[in-house]
Amino acid sequence: MPISPEQQAEIDEQRSSPQPTLRAVSEGMESHLYTAYPVLDHGFIRVIDYMGNDEAICQAARVSYGKGTKSVQNDEGLIRYLMRHWHSTPFEMCEIKLHVKLPVFVARQWIRHRTANVNEYSARYSILDREFYIPEPSHINAQSVINNQGRGGVLEGAEAARVLEILKSDSNRAYDNYEAMIAETGPDGEPQDGLARELARMNLPANIYTQWYWKVDLHNLFHFLRLRADSHAQYEIRVYADAICKVVADWVPAAYGAFEDYRLGGATMSGKALDCVRRMLKGEEVTQETSGMSKGEWREFEGAIK
Repeated sequence: MPISPEQQAEIDEQRSSPQPTLRAVSEGMESHLYTAYPVLDHGFIRVIDYMGNDEAICQAARVSYGKGTKSVQNDEGLIRYLMRHWHSTPFEMCEIKLHVKLPVFVARQWIRHRTANVNEYSARYSILDREFYIPEPSHINAQSVINNQGRGGVLEGAEAARVLEILKSDSNRAYDNYEAMIAETGPDGEPQDGLARELARMNLPANIYTQWYWKVDLHNLFHFLRLRADSHAQYEIRVYADAICKVVADWVPAAYGAFEDYRLGGATMSGKALDCVRRMLKGEEVTQETSGMSKGEWREFEGAIK
């Protein structure tokens, strides 16, 4: 279950008790506060708190007080200029705190982004729930033959069924043993001390779910989303990034629009790639052999311009 009854009760209480404030707010973000959005089979994201909005970015860029300008168009133009020229500091003035429930193997990818504050559910103190990520059949893929860290075609038929059964049976068997090791009563009904939780957890698989609070500024959040909302990112972390993108688009619409245009939808070119574009515009036929680029660089270049 993505949300426990206790968490839902907390969410309902928080949403039913709005507080007046003098700080800058984002109307788009206010509608997202505390709401849990399901991700994968047992996961979710929800906004716990945030600071700043589009105007705060402009205010910081101008180091002014009050509203940045009288014109929304001018503010949007400034934000696009900042994004276009990689002026990151004004975006750091906005922050967001998320509550995320995610599989451990996704968390291990996520934590590589070391520019956030994280507090994770403690399996030394508490007992993890019997919740595992089991992929949908459409996401059971073979190994890619051209990318060592990617996926190939979807497995089908008996092979897909075999893999799913292994995932389910191994997950439940590991959790059965986890419960048996920490139990205060043995299989014979006699009392036992039980293994320490901090040791018993090492037997659990990487697809079990964990939870954390993740607080990050907008600049570093955009860096996370640029990598993890990309079509080449692993599906299981990309769906979390996609869910966060929807929230951020309502929180800072001008900043997200610039990010979507210049980062998600844009491309960075090397000097060699830019030279190839100039040659092509002059009518020259350019190939990988005459481009000065490696096969991998050329493949990425073709993907960007076609």
